[in-house]
Amino acid sequence: MSDRPSPDARVTRASWTTELTTFLLMAALVILLVTNLPPEVFSPASQSFILAIGVIGVWRYSWWFVQAIRSAWFNRRIFPRLRAQADAVGAVEKPDAIYVLCTSFRIEPEVSFAVYDALVREARDYGVPTVIFAAISDRSDIDVLDHVMEEHGYPANIEMSYMFQKGDGKRSAMAEVLRAISRRMPSHRSLAVLMDGDVRIEEGTFARTMPFFLNDDGLGALTTNNSAIVDGDDLTKEWYDLRYAQRHLVMSSMSVSERLLVLTGRYSLFRAELAAAPGFIDLVANDHIEHWRFGKFKFLSGDDKSTWYWLLKNGWRMLYVPDVYVSGFEELPERDRFFKSTMDLMRRWYGNMLRTSGRAIALGPRPMGLFTWWSLIDQRLSMWTTMIGPTVAIMLTLFVRPSFIFAYLLWILFTRSVATLILAAQRGRLSLLWVPLLYYNQIVGAGLKTYVSFRFNRQKWSRQGISAGEPNDLRKARRQRRMGHVMHGVTLGSLLMILAVATGVMLPPDRMSLSTMDESFANLRATPAEGAADEPRGDSYWVARAMADAPQGGEVRLPPGRLILDRTLPEHLGALGKLRAARLEGSDERGGTTLLVSAGLAPAISGADGRQLEPGGRLACTSAAPCTLRLDRPVRLTDLTVALRSEPTRTAAADAKPGGDAPEL
Repeated sequence: MSDRPSPDARVTRASWTTELTTFLLMAALVILLVTNLPPEVFSPASQSFILAIGVIGVWRYSWWFVQAIRSAWFNRRIFPRLRAQADAVGAVEKPDAIYVLCTSFRIEPEVSFAVYDALVREARDYGVPTVIFAAISDRSDIDVLDHVMEEHGYPANIEMSYMFQKGDGKRSAMAEVLRAISRRMPSHRSLAVLMDGDVRIEEGTFARTMPFFLNDDGLGALTTNNSAIVDGDDLTKEWYDLRYAQRHLVMSSMSVSERLLVLTGRYSLFRAELAAAPGFIDLVANDHIEHWRFGKFKFLSGDDKSTWYWLLKNGWRMLYVPDVYVSGFEELPERDRFFKSTMDLMRRWYGNMLRTSGRAIALGPRPMGLFTWWSLIDQRLSMWTTMIGPTVAIMLTLFVRPSFIFAYLLWILFTRSVATLILAAQRGRLSLLWVPLLYYNQIVGAGLKTYVSFRFNRQKWSRQGISAGEPNDLRKARRQRRMGHVMHGVTLGSLLMILAVATGVMLPPDRMSLSTMDESFANLRATPAEGAADEPRGDSYWVARAMADAPQGGEVRLPPGRLILDRTLPEHLGALGKLRAARLEGSDERGGTTLLVSAGLAPAISGADGRQLEPGGRLACTSAAPCTLRLDRPVRLTDLTVALRSEPTRTAAADAKPGGDAPEL
């Protein structure tokens, strides 16, 4: 006997013990983060942090709040008026005929019975001539259909017709049924229901959805709200219901523009004459894409995207009906592997979206309106912008300040909690599991979208165990895969490079660095003239460049270690034409900074007490007692040590390579 939840259950949800445990864990995490958060994280100087969780976050969440506001406006202002008009028409008029296409593939008998029992009851009570086309996969399904019809006394207004699927996907079965509907020559006032065989409609679904078409001749299709009857653990139950809550918000928002982003295959209602149109049927059966890299390949799943695209291209209006629910019997492909199963499902869903959205965007805003068109573009942008926040947070945590991770986690908890409350207000229920699941869906979903966007020809349908999209030639398939890996890697690498530069994790070379590299390369290429090695090359050139590039009256911070300065320092500054720095400051890392000056430059340096450098002597230059380097104007030396460099012997100097290491003291 199956342990599937009873078909009488309207929706499944997490237990109160799971919700309490989630609350305690979240509260403990917040306390831990707040008590360990360093105050400097919120310093105005933390520009990288502001970029990480501020600028991009404001953009993304401002768009999301626009969707939320439009959704509330539709549900509270627009839809009540549409509902009143539809109910008024429905009280006096009904469609000429109803055609139902229900596809089932290896559905459990008790689920099939619950689905068809509700469908037959609804059609019988509505009283309009109805033909139910059941696309089935097993002869045992016929017994279920006969049992359902017998239970209801074989209603006179219902004709039950069935056909066996070929097992090559849902599209071919749908096309066969749509051709059968077209042969019946449906009128403009006839309607077609396209639904899955694991979805149970609720009482009053026909009466509360079909009058919208009688009230609006320009309406091409509508879809309804969804709920889930889940066979799985608490995490799985809330994952499905969170997705339906997000769907409700976006569908409601898009309905303000009288367009949708998809016509869900679980239950959608069409004008029968449109569903029977040759172009509509051909797109369902043979939808494909021509791609510069993948060539021509047919779509395996995503029939709801194909029907949506046909209506969108032909300018038909669409509607979401939020007060009518249909309940899907949901189960993960692998019940005990939540992450793998959810990622497999999202990969298929996002593949369908990416395969269709490109050509829809190419239509331009004219047939759909600017908001719908931009929403399609945003679907493609969001998969990259969503990755910016966690990527920058990880960069800053690893390379700048470890405390950034605390602030980022607090940001995640705050923003996702606010989003959860908004979703709950519109959905009518709340689960604390939505907070981590929302972040999981966004981050993992964005990663999967970027992955699929370079490989969207690869398709797989887990229930029917079939795949499609790649060439039959194994070498061509491998070549396509390698190209996808390369393009994906280059794109991600470019994104990481841009973010590293933008956040200061990796700084681009400045004029000083470029000039130093040019000088170094010149030294490597140069052939030393006889007698030119009396004094090895040191750091005078790049120090001079830094002093010329510094802000007027500013300072130059020197790196740790030993730096060699010689009599060419004033010459380099003269060639650069400007001395801007007023101070050279050493480093306190790795033993500090030591300036080794040549005998030719030594007279220009003096200590705080005016003492000059002597052979074998040193000057300790501190902030309290700075040394002075006399050039065009005095330059203070702080936090470093100055020593007189021993003159190399003639032999040692002759053996030294240009640009090589300085001889040891």
